[in-house]
Amino acid sequence: MEKRGISISGMILRLAALVGLTFAAANARAADVEPWKERQNAIIVDAYELNSIDWEAMLKDKRIAGFIAKASDGLPESFSCTGDHGGDTVAHCKTMWRKYAVSRELYQTRRMIARSQGLLWGAYHLARPGNPVDQANHFLDYAEPRDDELMVLDIEGVDPENYMSLEDAAIFAGHIKARTGRYPILYTNHITAKQIAANRFQHRLLSRLPLWYARYKPDIRDVFPMGNWDRYALWQFSSSHNCGKKRCPYRVPGTLNDIDVNVAAMSAFALKKVWAHGSLLPEKPPIVTVIASATVGRAPTASAAASVPLAKPLLISRAEADGGSGTGVDATVTGSISVKAAEVELPNQPKRR
Repeated sequence: MEKRGISISGMILRLAALVGLTFAAANARAADVEPWKERQNAIIVDAYELNSIDWEAMLKDKRIAGFIAKASDGLPESFSCTGDHGGDTVAHCKTMWRKYAVSRELYQTRRMIARSQGLLWGAYHLARPGNPVDQANHFLDYAEPRDDELMVLDIEGVDPENYMSLEDAAIFAGHIKARTGRYPILYTNHITAKQIAANRFQHRLLSRLPLWYARYKPDIRDVFPMGNWDRYALWQFSSSHNCGKKRCPYRVPGTLNDIDVNVAAMSAFALKKVWAHGSLLPEKPPIVTVIASATVGRAPTASAAASVPLAKPLLISRAEADGGSGTGVDATVTGSISVKAAEVELPNQPKRR
């Protein structure tokens, strides 16, 4: 009876573990397939200065838990509109200063409204070519982020002629950390995230920033895990790219079709606990596949494969060995071992104004 009792207990424990794994797998799938349809998941709106918002109407949607606003854009404007100032005209220089003053006042007003209504607040910097330290200082001076507010580095693409280079982005993030004690999270599209993940030992810092992922598809099961990212921190799933008059993944009351909408695969209560972020994600060891094969004379090839994690990148990509007793001898044995990184990622894009 004791043995039977132990056996039954063991079966119960194994069944419980299996059920737990099943629920975990189901939750993982739910986070990757239209998670905005799960009413317990928090919705976050993000906007730039020209998005029209009727706050009274928007706040009626109780699923909206946070608001992320565009803060700074590239390098700070010139403090002087005299002289050459980069070939710009004096009139345009003064226009940009007026735009800067109005947009910053709008930023502060939106923050006051959002926070007074209990919404989580965040700010993003639209990264451009140019000195990354100056851009980081510009962001902090503009946004004046508080300890409980999210900071975001927005990288729109990998072309350094049009966007901040990935190398400069790491400098930007490091300077934010030096000044605030926290790292920003990274906003980017699939193509850029894929590039960072595929070269994560070259972009060690960027690949460990929590990911705000822009991809306007209902299903991203084939995307994650990707490099150091097991999952997204936020998923921007709706914007003018896929929201029109007839069809839209999620309509936010009081806004137009061009508003960007995001989801967190968690409740508003859980999101509040992790909202400000600030730490790097763990760095995973690379996963490699080792394939060994051998042929003896005319006999069929025997082969074996195994995937193993390594503590550091492997430098050798292929090794071969040959042996035999001379020309024309059938007992010649050839063998090879090839090592291939198994971190294959898979492409979409955001558009910031």
